[in-house]
Amino acid sequence: MTTDSFASSRLIRQRSFVLFWLSRVASTVGYQMLTLLIGWQLYELTNSAFDLGLVGLIQFVPAVVLTLLIGHAADRYDRRLIIRGAQCLYAVTAVVIAIALLTHTLSRDLLFVAVLLMGCGRAFELPTAHATVPALVPTPLLARAVASWTSANQVATICGPALGGLIYAISPLAVGCVCFVFFAGAIVCVTLVRLERPPAPREPPTFASVFAGFSYIRERSRLLGVITLDVAVVLLGGATALLPIFARDILAVGPEGLGLLRSAPAVGALVTTIVLSNHPIERRVGKCMFAVVAIFGLATVVFALSTSFLLSLAALVVLGASDAVSVVIRFTLVQLETPDEKRGRVSAINSLFVSSSNTLGEFESGVVAAWLGTVPSVLIGGIGSLLAAALWMLLFPDLRRIDRYPSADEKKSA
Repeated sequence: MTTDSFASSRLIRQRSFVLFWLSRVASTVGYQMLTLLIGWQLYELTNSAFDLGLVGLIQFVPAVVLTLLIGHAADRYDRRLIIRGAQCLYAVTAVVIAIALLTHTLSRDLLFVAVLLMGCGRAFELPTAHATVPALVPTPLLARAVASWTSANQVATICGPALGGLIYAISPLAVGCVCFVFFAGAIVCVTLVRLERPPAPREPPTFASVFAGFSYIRERSRLLGVITLDVAVVLLGGATALLPIFARDILAVGPEGLGLLRSAPAVGALVTTIVLSNHPIERRVGKCMFAVVAIFGLATVVFALSTSFLLSLAALVVLGASDAVSVVIRFTLVQLETPDEKRGRVSAINSLFVSSSNTLGEFESGVVAAWLGTVPSVLIGGIGSLLAAALWMLLFPDLRRIDRYPSADEKKSA
């Protein structure tokens, strides 16, 4: 490759990564705002912790049902097309809710349908986007790119709920309209992304090709441990679904406070990912991952017991910071230990575990809160996260002993 062509290729990659980053920000801002709108409207209509938990279960269903289809599609078709389709589904959902608010026909069932549509879109968008990131950066820079990519999510998670809460205080209808604008911007950005490598030839799915991701993960204990760790921790420690209850009934801060509570974890995560994008973790990777998982559990316990709005915000900031370190380490390990031709399928399975642990964890939190109360539900989850981290250290000792990220040579030898 000549110097000019190399420089041109590098410029295309940089421009495409920036556009992809912006698309991620816009899509996640809209998604977070729409989630806040749905959560607050649902609790206003039903006053039910169980219904808030049911939102997580509804989102969990498409992630499970569609996982194999998503992974195969991401490895056989243009990943940008799949991402655009998912973002179009978000935009349609925002329009439906806005019309329902305008015509005063919003109902519990309609909100659940909206959640299902969003769950389908997210099930396709996340694993496909994750599998696309390594194609936009050189392998030695992947850890930094992952941190930068994660920061996009955190920027959006900060701005989305906070902006959504402020706009909601003025007009719930305006929230739906602004969400549509963000989704439209995300679609434009991802359309302009250029990939140097064309998608693999389209072939009909076979039993072996569809299940290749599961086989690949099962044969590698470190990969299996990394992917399942998130399920164990977040399934027990997730308290996001109960934030409307904390905001209204425990901390008495209203929808504006709910927006800040939903943004707080992202504040900690954003600061952390900015640091990691410039100073990535290079030694004791495995031990660092388990350490931050333990911090995540402790922060959850503090949040559960807090009756102070400021202390609750601080606990959520620490929770988000620790989770961000864990996410960057896990995402980098998964991508580096998976060849590109299997990244779509492996990313789909990884996304299934990540998404299902979050959504199913929200359902679990809602059910336990309905049985035992809101505070005991979150407290049990935090303690369970600590126990899960300790158990995984025993079950996957190779994961604990990882010192550095695997190099390209190690990947080939594997």
